[in-house]
This record gives sequence, C-alpha cells and structure tokens, in this order.
Amino acid sequence: MRIETSAGPAEIELDKPRKPAFLLLLTHGSGGGIDAKDLLAVRDRALELGGAVARVVQPYRVAGRRAPGSAAKQDEAWLEIVADLRKRVKKVPLIQGGRSNGARVACRTAIEAAASGVIALSFPLHPPGKPENTRVEELRSTGDIEVVVINGARDPFGVPDAADATQVETIAGQPHSFRSGFAEIADIVTPPLRRWAGLPE
Repeated sequence: MRIETSAGPAEIELDKPRKPAFLLLLTHGSGGGIDAKDLLAVRDRALELGGAVARVVQPYRVAGRRAPGSAAKQDEAWLEIVADLRKRVKKVPLIQGGRSNGARVACRTAIEAAASGVIALSFPLHPPGKPENTRVEELRSTGDIEVVVINGARDPFGVPDAADATQVETIAGQPHSFRSGFAEIADIVTPPLRRWAGLPE
C-alpha cells in the first residue's frame, strides 16, 4: 500500500484484524528496512494482542536514500501517514514506534499524533563517540506520553538514563542492531502495549 506525502510516497505493510484493539505504527532506522527482526518481534506480539500493525517505509527510503534529511520534513510526512492510517483504522488508540532514527521520529511527533505511547528501539542517544551531542531532548519531547526504550547494552550510540523515559531496558551483549534477544523484546513491550490499548493486564 502507498500513501502520498509532501515528501513523496511512503510504502506501508498493514496487518489488520477484523476488529483491531489498537493501531501500532512501526518504522525503520535511517538506512534500514521494516523487516528488522526487532520490529518484527514487536509486530508479532502486537498482532497476538489484537492490534493492527502498520510497518512504514518512509518516503526517503522509498526514493532509495539512506539519510532522512530534514527532520522537520520527515516529521511532516510522518504525521501525514498517521492521518491517513487513522482513517483506515478508526476509533482505536494509536501507538508509535521505531528503531534508531525511526524511534526519534516516533518521539518527536508523539504529541501532535496524539499517541497513547511510544516504543523506542535502539534509541540513538548520541553519535558514536560523541556523548556531548545528545538527543535526550527528543525523548523528553513526548510530555506526558509514555516512552519505553529498549537498547542493546553495548550500543555505541549510548543508552538513555532511566530518568529520561518511562522505562529503559537493555538487552545484554547486544549492539545497536540486535542480533538476539527478540523474545525478550517482545516480552518487554507486552505490558505497555496492553496498558496503552486499554486491554486487561
């Protein structure tokens, strides 16, 4: 499925049950794709919980670029995608998520999208070796919206402090791109997905 945005077309893989309990949008890192195993682990758990899941290939990746360019334009296109998908999956809580750059987008747009919560996989706190160039304000920009961060314990992009998000979890031994720990990731996201969707614990 394609959605036209001000930045060009986005491509969407939508898994939608007949009566979804919530809508989860997931997107990729700057040079990655929507088949990353951590994204699939979250998708599969959300489907088990009765949610609809839209995995979003952002316009810059559809165009073949590896760098997202302007954050403002990226966020504008994301919100257009959100608006379109909310017309397709109506009257249910919206949850946003992504890995790396996609986690940044999900945080930056959470308030305007009226998200119930954010799942931030491998949130890139700073460029490798440059902790002074922190992106912590993006995590904090969600206001009262809960953010669950899951990073590899050996992520060279850093791991946010516990005070910077609702919940910060690390997967032992893992770098920025998870090589294992996918069942653990699915288990971590289950309680917040239930909570944000208003499902029984």
